[in-house]
Amino acid sequence: MGGRRHAAATRGPQLTEREFHLFRDMLLDVAGIELSDAKRALVAGRLGGRLREHGWDSYGAYFHHLRHDHAERQAVVDLLTTNETYFFREPRHFEFLRDTIVPGPRAPGPLRAWSAACSSGQEPYSIAMTLAQALAGQPWEVLASDLSTRMLARARAGIYRAADVEGIPRALLHKYCLRGVGQHEGQSQVDPALRERVSFRQINLNARLPALGAFDVIFLRNVLIYFGHETKCAVVRRLQAQLRPGGWLIVGHAETLNRVNSGLTLVQPSIYRKPDA
Repeated sequence: MGGRRHAAATRGPQLTEREFHLFRDMLLDVAGIELSDAKRALVAGRLGGRLREHGWDSYGAYFHHLRHDHAERQAVVDLLTTNETYFFREPRHFEFLRDTIVPGPRAPGPLRAWSAACSSGQEPYSIAMTLAQALAGQPWEVLASDLSTRMLARARAGIYRAADVEGIPRALLHKYCLRGVGQHEGQSQVDPALRERVSFRQINLNARLPALGAFDVIFLRNVLIYFGHETKCAVVRRLQAQLRPGGWLIVGHAETLNRVNSGLTLVQPSIYRKPDA
């Protein structure tokens, strides 16, 4: 295998099939995410910049280095697990949260929501805006988690391009977002008072969960499609255990819990409920 290079090459290294399988198996082991052979170009594209930045002359040499460099290994996981997201994606879920979950029966105390794969933060902030508006001073909490430390850092900052906040309803945009001026022209930031209501944690859904308490609703959207059947079942079981009796699990519109023995009841497409105690 090659090592570090000192002179720039005219053409970057190619990701061989064997090297692709090394990264694919690593991601499956760490995150439970299965990459098809069609994702080989995606892996090469997302990791190619790291090779050029650090001077590795092959993907194999870079992979070997990851065994000893845990920070760089996390960077690779971050790059390969980043998914597209935007504010109020699949808006019917937020309407359901506002119109059905908020006014419905639940345990005493704050309404607790968990965005279990929050990426760069648009989903948990959409949940927070919905709850802040609908609960009008009543207590609520939002936990946002992701495997990617890079995405969590972006989410905590709550800074987005002006184009990224176009999906926020105008009344909520004016109330909960600050428009950048001067050197921040063209950017918007989620209001600090709202950001403080959202807590961010790195959590691997493919491992034993930390002590988190019970939730009234968990958003696990557009994540299960990346898991094989056994991993999907295990992840859903872990999250189902975190729901209060009568709590809700919301998955992406393109996802289903068919063949997943979760004990959850399908209420409408993509929305499931845990039976009452």
